[in-house]
Amino acid sequence: MSETGRVEAFSDGVFAIATTLLVLEIHVPTQHGHALTRALADQWPSYAAYVVSFLVIGVMWVNHHALFGYLARVDRTLIFLNLLLLMVVAALPWPTALLAEHLRDPDDARVAGVIYSSVMVVHAMCYGAIWWYVTSRGHLLRAEVDREAAHATRLRFSLGTLAYPATVALALVSPTAMLAAHGLLAVYYAFNHLALPDRDPPATPAGPG
Repeated sequence: MSETGRVEAFSDGVFAIATTLLVLEIHVPTQHGHALTRALADQWPSYAAYVVSFLVIGVMWVNHHALFGYLARVDRTLIFLNLLLLMVVAALPWPTALLAEHLRDPDDARVAGVIYSSVMVVHAMCYGAIWWYVTSRGHLLRAEVDREAAHATRLRFSLGTLAYPATVALALVSPTAMLAAHGLLAVYYAFNHLALPDRDPPATPAGPG
């Protein structure tokens, strides 16, 4: 297995474990009959938080896979930057459970919402650091990837990440709206990934005559 393949395989394992842990925070009610129906309905914050966090991790995994598809190799710096990203990914089930537990209480929901959004900010910063490092020098990219086009995507990516700090402020106003905003951001990045074009192949010299 190549160096990039080993890093991506390890990353895939962390992404898979994190998404699995999310569903474990949805409790199984012990009630029966109509009480069971009400208990299941009362868990709507857990369902909402699960869906949004699963989307965030899932879209991050898809884009992480696409990013590594552009790489010919990895170096020590990139490996550690990737570890920082995975550390935040692995921690995401905790703020998800915290938000789900307190979303119905206005005061506690603001605290939980700020923590949830703050983790998302770090999440975006870690992925952004990887993207900036990969595109800054281009020394890890495959030879056919257009390095100038890769470098030009950095500003566009940075502008997109400005939305994440704004969700921290939104959590103080409406934690539910904050959660919905993170879901919309995940959908946005699912359909607006940063594709890197290949270099134009050199022109074939014309034959004599």
